[in-house]
Amino acid sequence: MIDTHSHIYSAEFDDDREQVIQRALEAGVTHIILPNEGPDSVPRLLDMQAQWPRHISLALGLHPEEVHDDWSNQLDRLEPLLDRHHWVAIGEVGIDLYWDKTYHHQQMQALERQLGWCVDRGLPFIIHCREALDATLDVLNQFRGQMPQGVFHCFTGTAHEVDRIRAVGDFYFGLGGVLTFKKSQLPLTVPVIGLDRILLETDAPYMAPVPHRGQRNESAYVADVARCLADVLSLDLSTVDRVTTANATTLFPLPCQS
Repeated sequence: MIDTHSHIYSAEFDDDREQVIQRALEAGVTHIILPNEGPDSVPRLLDMQAQWPRHISLALGLHPEEVHDDWSNQLDRLEPLLDRHHWVAIGEVGIDLYWDKTYHHQQMQALERQLGWCVDRGLPFIIHCREALDATLDVLNQFRGQMPQGVFHCFTGTAHEVDRIRAVGDFYFGLGGVLTFKKSQLPLTVPVIGLDRILLETDAPYMAPVPHRGQRNESAYVADVARCLADVLSLDLSTVDRVTTANATTLFPLPCQS
């Protein structure tokens, strides 16, 4: 299995990061993608990849919650890094209007610029879209004719929202712990998405799946998401593992492709 979205480089794992990696490997997770949040988190990502080069890949981007008045300067700091290291995606980028709409316009501008990086570099995106589907699709629509590939990370939407996204581009959908929650509507949406466009993720340390809900999430728990997905689609776990892994290696230029 591949955890396509994990923040195990964050401070929450400083005391037991090596054990977290070991538990993930023991759970059958062969690779983990770490999406960046901003200039300050880059050293942590690079340190982890240096320590576990066979199992860690990196994405570079400015998280929408890190977009403020200085967003352009922040991107100026990140862009030169694209030529200095190997990145498998631009991310995590996007628009988040859940807590604060103050920087709505700046988030749209930052997303547009970073999607331009995808086009220029031939890289996919990892998009964060929370209470902001209209704005996100408005930005994506500006790339008609040169639309980059990408994944809607932590997708929790409806079948209608899947259709709206697909009207813009043929994207993937990242599913995590929310799928396992008792009141989740995602089991109704999953058949509309189809296994061939689903990626597994944890978004660790956030949103741990059942039976770990309320605890710190970690990459090993992507196995619980996979088991739930298998139940929802009435498939065996090995099929879910094989297809979602193939999806990840199709979208991202991971080492396991070579």
